[in-house]
Amino acid sequence: MLQIRELSKTYPNGVQALKRVTLDIPKGMFGLLGPNGAGKSSLMRTLATLQEADSGSVLFEAVDVLKDKEQVRRMLGYLPQDFGVYPKVSAEDLLEHFAVLKGYANRRERREVVDSLLRKVNLWDARKRKLGTYSGGMRQRFGIAQALIGNPRLVIVDEPTAGLDPEERNRFLNLLAEIGEQVVVILSTHIVEDVTDLCPRMAIIAKGEVLLTGEPLKAIEALKARVWRKVVAKDTLARYQSEFNVLSTRLVGGRPVIHVYSESQPEAGFEQIEPDLEDVYFQRLRAHAKAA
Repeated sequence: MLQIRELSKTYPNGVQALKRVTLDIPKGMFGLLGPNGAGKSSLMRTLATLQEADSGSVLFEAVDVLKDKEQVRRMLGYLPQDFGVYPKVSAEDLLEHFAVLKGYANRRERREVVDSLLRKVNLWDARKRKLGTYSGGMRQRFGIAQALIGNPRLVIVDEPTAGLDPEERNRFLNLLAEIGEQVVVILSTHIVEDVTDLCPRMAIIAKGEVLLTGEPLKAIEALKARVWRKVVAKDTLARYQSEFNVLSTRLVGGRPVIHVYSESQPEAGFEQIEPDLEDVYFQRLRAHAKAA
């Protein structure tokens, strides 16, 4: 269990990235969902011991994450949002270098670890290829391989599927799900489907604040009978946005389709629909923006 209590962080430029964030994160996949600039990466960097918090506390398996950084790093696997590689080095050689840095001094043991990880992330056949020739999905799978060196008990992945094509995204998410059966995995993303498909628990964060935490299915159930859909004309869209609580707008066949949050039918022509996590996400963001 990872326990985060009242965690706050303000940068020197005055931006308050985290505002008294409190979360309990159990073993398994945990989705941290929020728009760009919500504070997700700030939280991930703090948990990964890469930056200091201003106040608050974080405990992981009785270890003080904010104070005992060396102990945390021995338990941690981290795939940052911008994971760079040396393009002229093979996956095999760079992974072995990371293993040395993780403390695998014995060459035979290190070789076994590297070979096992390359097979686990399905890069064995491409292990001798230079990383500069890898696709985006292959680079992300290599990133997970380096994050898993040393059998970490806490794995943090920050926006891992951004820019991946659908097939690479599915392969990567399946890999994360497999890892999440054994350890705490925090998936930080702005892609709602990633959380819907993978995470039994989640939190929604915006402007450094936790807006919702719990089970995605229960959050969706709470919106039942409150989400309505209508196809509208483009020249009437502004009216709907001013008169109703519009959650989202999507062009379908050149015409706007709007989702509206309402306790009853907003007006004639709206149909009640089954909500999904995207509706939950936008409803929380809209409510938070109005309250601000």
